Amino acid sequence: MISHLLHGIVPRRLLYAASAAVAAELAAVALMGTAAWLIARAAQHPPMSAVAVAVVAVRALALGRGVLRYAERLLGHDVALSAVSRQRARVYEALVPRAPDGVAAFRDGDVLTRLVDDVDAVQDLVLRCVIPAAVAAGVTVAVTGFTATLSFPAAAVLAAGLGIAGILMPCMVFASAGRTNGEKDTRAALAAHTTDLMRGAADLAAFNATGQALATARELGAELVAHERRRAVTAGLATAAILLIQGVTVIAVILFVRHADLPTGTVLVVLALTAFDVITPLSGAATALRGARASARRLGALLDTPEPVPEPPHPATTDGHTLEVRGLRVPGRLDGPVSLRVVPGRMVAIVGPSGIGKSTLLAALMRFTDYEGSATIGGHELKSLRGDDVRALITGMTQDAHVFDASLRDNLLFARPDATGNDLDRVARQARLLDWIESLPDGWDTRAGAVGVSMSGGQRQRLLLARALLANPAVLLLDEPTEGLDHDTAEALMADLRSATRNRAVLLVTHSPVAHAIADEIHPLGGNRGH
Repeated sequence: MISHLLHGIVPRRLLYAASAAVAAELAAVALMGTAAWLIARAAQHPPMSAVAVAVVAVRALALGRGVLRYAERLLGHDVALSAVSRQRARVYEALVPRAPDGVAAFRDGDVLTRLVDDVDAVQDLVLRCVIPAAVAAGVTVAVTGFTATLSFPAAAVLAAGLGIAGILMPCMVFASAGRTNGEKDTRAALAAHTTDLMRGAADLAAFNATGQALATARELGAELVAHERRRAVTAGLATAAILLIQGVTVIAVILFVRHADLPTGTVLVVLALTAFDVITPLSGAATALRGARASARRLGALLDTPEPVPEPPHPATTDGHTLEVRGLRVPGRLDGPVSLRVVPGRMVAIVGPSGIGKSTLLAALMRFTDYEGSATIGGHELKSLRGDDVRALITGMTQDAHVFDASLRDNLLFARPDATGNDLDRVARQARLLDWIESLPDGWDTRAGAVGVSMSGGQRQRLLLARALLANPAVLLLDEPTEGLDHDTAEALMADLRSATRNRAVLLVTHSPVAHAIADEIHPLGGNRGH
């Protein structure tokens, strides 16, 4: 399960970071031990030559510790942040072929939480789990081994104390965190509910349901607080237990070395005391590991979702412009087989009652959902082409097209990044939008707002139409382009649209009589073909 978080980690970089961390902590422990020996030895008033090496060692270790600590931070964060970056790109790339049908089971806020918070768990896995565990193991072996050369009983006691505090306590914390598992899911549910609350605030207010929605948010918030409180209590108890074990161990070491000479005894006691500094973070590492496992599980559920439209193993290529559909159906969404032919220069209108599957037909033609039957462009079956190649030839304005919280210019440019200002003006004019844009104080730099909130429904519709025209596909798909427009504007828009697409194949989904009048062919779903 945790493997879903390991893909972006480069083992060689992780080894460098862990090695630097171990070296930095060993330098700190050696500094404490050397300084303790120097102070104890100096109390015996030895000649300067007897402590000269220790003085130099203290200075060298103090400088070296700072350098190694910097290297540890640099290498550790480099491996963690680069792993997060690669993992986030991997998750995003996996989401693209699964959208929209493949992620329909996940709420928007939940998907965002998985893409952000759960991917960020890679940082915790590296910086709070792997590296601290490596440091604890390295320091424990080094300190216990050094202690054994001076006092084997003291080394045995120290090894037992470090083992109990460094292995048993984290295991208990890990098990305790498992009993209260669900914090990640609660956090995701709260994020999803907050997203719905913000997006649907107007509708909730209109139906006097805001109070109920806020109550649900408060319940989720209280549940999250309870999870965090239990985690904090567990961490506090674990830290207290480790401090108790540390105290008992140090006292035991003192008893074993009480007959040793002053410098040796002092060094062994200080090393025993200092060694526990690398053990204390392990209880937090256990909690972080439990959280990382939960994040890996959530990412796995997303990444293991099958792609609704599989890519062909050996994709074909085509530059054709004629779309032919024969017996196409999408079980459960578009039951009646559809057969039609759209050639350049002709506009075919798809009509039918709501729910008959008109928008599903467009989704199938753009390879957003799979289909039965046949659909070809330029003589090549759409299933034999890569999805991106299909959408380069067949695309347009869909029913759920998104308006980004960006400038009007940027909302169009992502359809064709190399478009010029003249191109933008042309398609905006064809969509009957240019006069409005030029009347705005910021013109093309005006922000559309989240999902186009700063625009009217008709303006939003025309912006989406302009974007579809700018894409300039071989087959232009338009889903209700005149929705939200008055009759005169719709009539003028369709006339401009017909002129702009005179040499292009157009497949139009519409209920508008204006569009019916201008189409070359009307194809009713569930009925007979008309003119």
